[in-house]
Amino acid sequence: MVESNIHPARLWKPLKDSPGGEVIQCRLCSHFCVIKPGARGKCGVRENRPDQGGLVTLVYGLPAAVNVGPVEKKPLYHFLPGTRTFSLGTMGCNMSCTFCQNASLSQPPRLGGRITGHSANPADLVAAALDSGSKSISYTYSEPTVFFELVEDTARLARAKGLKNILVTNGFMSPDCLEALGPDSPDSTVGPGLIQAANVDLKAFSEGFYQERCGARLAPVLENLKHMRALGWWIEVTTLLIPGLNDGPQELAELAAFIARDLGPDTPWHLSRFHPDYKLTDRPVTPHETLLAAREAGRAAGLRYVYIGNASGPGFGDTVCPACQAVVLERQGFRTEAGGLAKGGCAACGADIPGVWA
Repeated sequence: MVESNIHPARLWKPLKDSPGGEVIQCRLCSHFCVIKPGARGKCGVRENRPDQGGLVTLVYGLPAAVNVGPVEKKPLYHFLPGTRTFSLGTMGCNMSCTFCQNASLSQPPRLGGRITGHSANPADLVAAALDSGSKSISYTYSEPTVFFELVEDTARLARAKGLKNILVTNGFMSPDCLEALGPDSPDSTVGPGLIQAANVDLKAFSEGFYQERCGARLAPVLENLKHMRALGWWIEVTTLLIPGLNDGPQELAELAAFIARDLGPDTPWHLSRFHPDYKLTDRPVTPHETLLAAREAGRAAGLRYVYIGNASGPGFGDTVCPACQAVVLERQGFRTEAGGLAKGGCAACGADIPGVWA
């Protein structure tokens, strides 16, 4: 294991009215941290070092987790199903979720802990992805926003080698960050840029939940979701249903209505079952009844593809044609059978099934 790997950071500016201009503002995420010399941002992995030119990242070329697995694990159900994705993440996060399922990776830098990982530059990572037979690279596990420089450089090399790039994110990045990863031209008709797909964790639909449970805000996440859609990325949304905190009928109805209205009714919504973790151990596992009620809320809002994860049940992961109700993609765990899909549509009736299939 290697300790922190220092590299010049991007997306920041000096504050000219500060003494010597040495106080800087990070422009990477929606915290917009103002960082004094020698201090770090809320993520714990970006530090102001005036003697090294300003803001630096401490996790460039330092992935702490690397794995190869089905793209369905992200979860992405309408993006290259049945293929493998090369997943990587560093330490650090810009949120402090009390229910984090990757807390050992995401939270130590925020709490003053060591920043460690395995040394690997973008070329190493792309080569490993190609050797693994993966069709894509997923930037995941902690929060890819905080290792933006590694994402940007790796994604550019990956795209040149024919690999797709995926963000698995909490969606709390800055608009500048999205634009840097989006189309190569402000005209979004040129198609997606470095990133082609994202699964965004929409944790709840209340500002109170985000502020109290995540140390963040809801509004920027909603705006970023709409921004990603405008950039031409394929978007899927995940919500972890926590009993008594974000699973009320009205909140779920409003959340589902936002997805259907602002992202489109063909946007897949993944409902994930909660298990006690990290600091949130006083809540029970999400009941099946809650998962089923949330699925019905999504369907009532007009969403055509609502999936239930982290739980077993008939058809929980199947993609069903909204026109004729035929099973287009059948899923058992993370295994996908696409016998009902033909040329991007339903093999039974020919209806279009939105997604990226090839």
